[in-house]
Amino acid sequence: MYLQIDGNYGEGGGQILRTTLSLSCLLKKPVEISNIRKGRKIPGLQPQHLTSVNACKRISEAEVEGNNLKSLTLKFNPQKITGGDFTFNVAEEKRSAGSTSLILQALFLPLCFSEQSSHITVLGGTHVPWSPPFDYLKEVFLSMTRKIGCQMELQVKRWGWYPKGGGEVNCKIQSTKKLNPLNLTERGRLLSLTGISVVSNLPPSIAERQKNQALEILRGEKFSPEIKIVQAPSIGQGTFFFLKAEFENSQAGFGALGEIGKRAEKVAEEACQDFLEFMQTNSAIDPHLADQLIPYLSLADGQSSFTVSRISKHLLTNIWVVEQFLPTKITVEGEEGSEGRVIITPP
Repeated sequence: MYLQIDGNYGEGGGQILRTTLSLSCLLKKPVEISNIRKGRKIPGLQPQHLTSVNACKRISEAEVEGNNLKSLTLKFNPQKITGGDFTFNVAEEKRSAGSTSLILQALFLPLCFSEQSSHITVLGGTHVPWSPPFDYLKEVFLSMTRKIGCQMELQVKRWGWYPKGGGEVNCKIQSTKKLNPLNLTERGRLLSLTGISVVSNLPPSIAERQKNQALEILRGEKFSPEIKIVQAPSIGQGTFFFLKAEFENSQAGFGALGEIGKRAEKVAEEACQDFLEFMQTNSAIDPHLADQLIPYLSLADGQSSFTVSRISKHLLTNIWVVEQFLPTKITVEGEEGSEGRVIITPP
């Protein structure tokens, strides 16, 4: 019997697909997803979503129907998770700068429970709109999942920007037997604030302007960041600014991408503003991390809880998806758009 998932529920984006695939693989539970990205400008499976489907198919030897571009429905019946060496290219069927980070999101959890370690290479966009940049995955997500018991490593060999893509990310995943609960209600004292100002195939002065603007803003607020300039290897052009805040109990990340017509100063301002808004709260976790942690903590060996600076629709949607698969009790204290607390009690 196929578990029925409405791909248009809540936030209604690709996150429903990725979390569904991830849990389906891990729990060996067949699923049928309908209305995939139905409300989006271009509905259905786009290259990065199709790559996630085919990647999950490969690691789980799944029987699949509907794995083609623009498909609104998908039947996915996994058999057995198999680790090993894999390469996935988001542009395999159609030129695309689809996100490598989002493809990895679907693979991380099931491969953590494979009987053997895995080495994954993903080709595509490493720093593109509407997805976590590579640096966020490496510096924030991986750091926090290590606390849970996951052992994963990430390296970027070549950066991929929109629209050319062509980036390359390498990932190593060690197998684990169980996940630990996580209780983070206080982030503690700020230990360090570091950043990178990045350009690829553009004048270095752009990176300097991003850095200088960030230093002016943050020093004006009594912070003392250390910011490095990076000239990143890539087949395309792009700019990026990223801040990592390390606290006694947690990490948080804040990034912004450049684009044609967007001033370098504006790129830095966006990332700094997100950081400063986070610092005005008392929460331990930033809103981008909260929804990503839900599937892991739902499988942990004990109750977890964390405070988040903003309850997002992504978070509420991911909770709904998890609840379709598991009898996990997840309580959200607070309203969407405001600070809150999440309590996860696995079965």
